[in-house]
Amino acid sequence: MTTAPPTTAPASVPVPAAQAIQRVGVVGCGVMGAGLAEVCARAGRDVLIVSSSEAGLTRGRGRLERSLGNAVRKGKISEAGREETLARVTYATDLGSFHDRQLVLEAVPEHEPTKLDIFQTLDKVVEDPDAILASNTSALPVIRLARATRRPEHVLGLHFFNPAPVLPLVEVVSSLLTGERTRRTAAEFVTEVLGKQAIHAGDRSGFVVNALLIPYLVAAIRMYEAGYADARTIDNAMTLGCSHPMGPLALADLIGLDTVAAIASALYEEFKEPTHAVPPMLSRMVDGGLLGRKSGEGFYSY
Repeated sequence: MTTAPPTTAPASVPVPAAQAIQRVGVVGCGVMGAGLAEVCARAGRDVLIVSSSEAGLTRGRGRLERSLGNAVRKGKISEAGREETLARVTYATDLGSFHDRQLVLEAVPEHEPTKLDIFQTLDKVVEDPDAILASNTSALPVIRLARATRRPEHVLGLHFFNPAPVLPLVEVVSSLLTGERTRRTAAEFVTEVLGKQAIHAGDRSGFVVNALLIPYLVAAIRMYEAGYADARTIDNAMTLGCSHPMGPLALADLIGLDTVAAIASALYEEFKEPTHAVPPMLSRMVDGGLLGRKSGEGFYSY
């Protein structure tokens, strides 16, 4: 009588590092924070949003619910998918709640002292020594944020674009201190988990996209300020004459005039190019709370 050869259990297949990231934290729930939370939750991840106030969380929850409602109406997800996505998102007001996160995405306004404080705190509260701490900064030097921690090799920039659930590009920004494993894992998470397209950018103000885009927007604002043409004429010139999907002033309103001004200031600080300087009109609009779509008034009324 013959006996069957002994069988051995198949070796377990190691899970790629990017796929192993299941618990994501998002700092801030403004337009970008809510968008990042949606993208990660729709990818099946457990998402925790932390904001500094209950009122902020309420506004962020509303943004997320409206965006998912739009996705249902456009046939992007089902009603069941919407409910499952919402169920994956939780909310808190204490950064200490991030203790078990494997990836934290910071998405607060472009104010360097605030971001530095956040990264110092994240360094203390996130327990996993291999966790990735990422900033959605549009222009600030990633290396300064990294130096605020004791784990600079695990810090990098992941710059998404607004609206994050729709636009496919993410800039992966490594500083001189970012580890290769961190860069590779973050890029794989962006492409393989979130289904986005990643480009690698150096840690220079503006990275790739904003280093090209912001001088163009600033030039359009200067043209408007100098009285060359009104806002609609300038925008029509670029949409009808250059096939741009949106004119520069309408795009500045969509981005947020405070964000445009902050990025322009960062570009000017780094490169000292006169074309990067913030136009006086833009400064006055920001001072007056005319921030574009998010305030209801900018170069256009909303």
